[in-house]
Amino acid sequence: MDWKEQTVLVTGGTGSFGRKCVEILLQEYHPKRLVIFSRDELKQSEMQRDLSDSSLRFFIGDVRDRERLYRAFHEVDVIIHAAALKQVPSCEYNPFEAVKTNILGGQNVIDAAIDCGVRRVMDISTDKAVSPVNLYGATKLVAEKIFVQANAYAGFRPTRFACVRYGNVVGSRGSVIPLFLEQRNHGRITVTDPSMTRFWITVEQGVRFVLRCIEQMHGGEVFVPKIPSASVVDLARAVAPDCKVEHIGVRPGEKIHEILVSPDESHLTLELDDMFIVQPAYPWWGKGNWENQGRPVPRGFSYASNSNPHRLTQQELSEILEGL
Repeated sequence: MDWKEQTVLVTGGTGSFGRKCVEILLQEYHPKRLVIFSRDELKQSEMQRDLSDSSLRFFIGDVRDRERLYRAFHEVDVIIHAAALKQVPSCEYNPFEAVKTNILGGQNVIDAAIDCGVRRVMDISTDKAVSPVNLYGATKLVAEKIFVQANAYAGFRPTRFACVRYGNVVGSRGSVIPLFLEQRNHGRITVTDPSMTRFWITVEQGVRFVLRCIEQMHGGEVFVPKIPSASVVDLARAVAPDCKVEHIGVRPGEKIHEILVSPDESHLTLELDDMFIVQPAYPWWGKGNWENQGRPVPRGFSYASNSNPHRLTQQELSEILEGL
């Protein structure tokens, strides 16, 4: 795949992931045209000011608006679908809005991509989509399902769809780290449960993994990177070692531990050196796509944050925080 010959569009292109993705694409991949699609005009104007490049195009629009997507996807080769409502409490309080953006917006992206002849579409998912307990996770589970099955809707057309599923992004909007940094000034850190663990990945690691999976995808996979875990208490101590840690109880829709591959997916999952691939359970999935590169995981296998063999040490946590 020659990125220099591709027109790439990023939905949610002004968010934490989108902005870093655009920066890396411009600096290292040099696509023919790079389209930022988002509904935030202020952030778009800031990106235009900060990123001066002749390949850049900016579209104001919302994934809820089918007609705007059809216009934006004209002559696009690759779509990275990062637009979503992601705040767990906000989605709990505004469920209809979460459904409209995360599910119906995803359907709009699928329909427009197929009809416009886009060749590769990668949906950005989350560990909260696995055995979801909150509305955000439930909408992202549905999004995964429709993007995987969209390959059947594409039929003989060239469009192929896949998903990337990973854990909490260090320092992103909605991450607990900015909250801890703010609380540090007051000498007290709040943690919902002392045993809570999470998967962690930096936004740059996430972007690079997504771009690599776009190059390798056959269509239908859910790609899961092997990433480290850490307890939230250890993270709090790394951010503010001298502060008091107060336990305030689990919030609505919050898990104690997160899962990136569930036992129910184990019979479909292949393990590679640095990632897992959850294959689709549909007749259209081509045999041999990954079998020669991956090995099946044991039945009942799960990839969970509390049993993950790679746990971040205090020193590793401190190094990650220094890099923010």
